[in-house]
Amino acid sequence: SRSFVDHRKVRVVGGQGGGGGHSFYSEPRKMFGGPDGGNGGDGGHVILKADQQMKSLSSVLPFYQGFRGERGGSKNCYGANGAYVYVKVPVGTLVKEDGKVVADLTQHGEEYVAAYGGAGGKGNAFFLSNENRAPTLFTPGEPGQERVLHLELKTTAHAGLVGFPNAGKSSLLRAISNAKPAVAAYPFTTLNPHVGIVRYQDYEQVAVADIPGLIKGAHQNRGLGMAFLRHIERCRFLLYVVDLSVSQPWIQLQDLKYELEQYKKGLSERPCVVIGNKIDLAQSRINLPLLKQQIDDRVIALSALTGDNLEELFLHLRELYDTYVKTEQSRGQSPVKW
Repeated sequence: SRSFVDHRKVRVVGGQGGGGGHSFYSEPRKMFGGPDGGNGGDGGHVILKADQQMKSLSSVLPFYQGFRGERGGSKNCYGANGAYVYVKVPVGTLVKEDGKVVADLTQHGEEYVAAYGGAGGKGNAFFLSNENRAPTLFTPGEPGQERVLHLELKTTAHAGLVGFPNAGKSSLLRAISNAKPAVAAYPFTTLNPHVGIVRYQDYEQVAVADIPGLIKGAHQNRGLGMAFLRHIERCRFLLYVVDLSVSQPWIQLQDLKYELEQYKKGLSERPCVVIGNKIDLAQSRINLPLLKQQIDDRVIALSALTGDNLEELFLHLRELYDTYVKTEQSRGQSPVKW
């Protein structure tokens, strides 16, 4: 299986335009029928298309070229245009050129023309005039546009699981969805974002992303740092996963919010809920009331291992999702659906 890739440098070249035709009409008893060379076809574009089925940029090749337009024919026949080349990319792909964002593909089916095909050449019939009744001039097709683009994937999900390594994010995602991220007793088990789908009885689906664990100084690119902080940007609301069994668990929450705020101002102020994990441990039950005293955010205490109190998380997750949908609709925008 291919590894997860969220960065890709791609060179794209539009198709060459077809050359113009060069011919003169001729038949018995009509020797000088005049020029009838048709125009060449336009070259094909290279188009990036967002597709929900794509989850990584691993299938994107480093080079794409559009198809060439056909040459113009006799009897004023135009050449066929070159076929378009479609490149499927995941929803949430950012397209950059020379460090500037030129496209942001956030909706399924959204398209961006990465490279335009060249215009077809003119046949000699195009140059017919009263001054020149037998033109021999015809032009070649123009070359296609050539660009070097940088594709950057930011995982698009409704909720993002944010926490330090070994807080239990992957175990929680396994408990509430069908996703199967790796779970082990060492830090940085999760190296790539995983998206799990939480399904409700009315067929609504909430996408939850398991973001790799952050450490202090992540905004300065320590640990997995910047590579995965950007995946949190696209999450509409955040689920802070805190290990209740450690001493002073509220310090974890303060550090997480600080890292998010340093990376992007306002990121830590998004709608959120604090999940106190590992409530099945004795020390966690002692720390829970202390945590609630220290913070203003809502705290849901649960155990991803035993499944205790997952129902409360399901209900609150749906409340956050419904609030997000109403907010988007009030702005006249369509909410992201899975």
